[in-house]
Amino acid sequence: MAYLLDANVFIQAKNLHYGMDFCPAFWDWLVRAHEEGKVFSIEKVGDEVQAANDDLAEWASARGTAFFLPPGADVFSALAQVSQWATDQNYESAAVNTFLQVADYYLVAQALAGGHTVVTHEVPSASTRKIKIPDACIGLGIKCMTPYAMLRRERARFVLA
Repeated sequence: MAYLLDANVFIQAKNLHYGMDFCPAFWDWLVRAHEEGKVFSIEKVGDEVQAANDDLAEWASARGTAFFLPPGADVFSALAQVSQWATDQNYESAAVNTFLQVADYYLVAQALAGGHTVVTHEVPSASTRKIKIPDACIGLGIKCMTPYAMLRRERARFVLA
């Protein structure tokens, strides 16, 4: 079991709590956890992050496909399951169409295919206007948690020397 990180984990870390200029330990921890086979993301998230053309994009580019996993054959059958789940719910058709075109859809499918835990800042919502990652995870029996829960679970420590 590994963690698959949503784009908002990287973006909010860079912009808020773990800025690359003042908290390099967070980014070093991600690299180490990845090397231990614990932390990954997916190709579509990597594309989103690299589109900004900033320090985060440069960091993500250096990680490559080992970190930002391309979809394998097992993911394609999971995509069908996720799509079926989304269309079977009471979401507005625009919400379903949007979900099926963004990285969230692939993130959930990759987690389903690999038995991974999704890590995101998103929270469940009762709205029928947007499919949130945690709602899809709950509906499909996929573990989902916040980045802070992941860091605590993995006992990450960012201690000054």
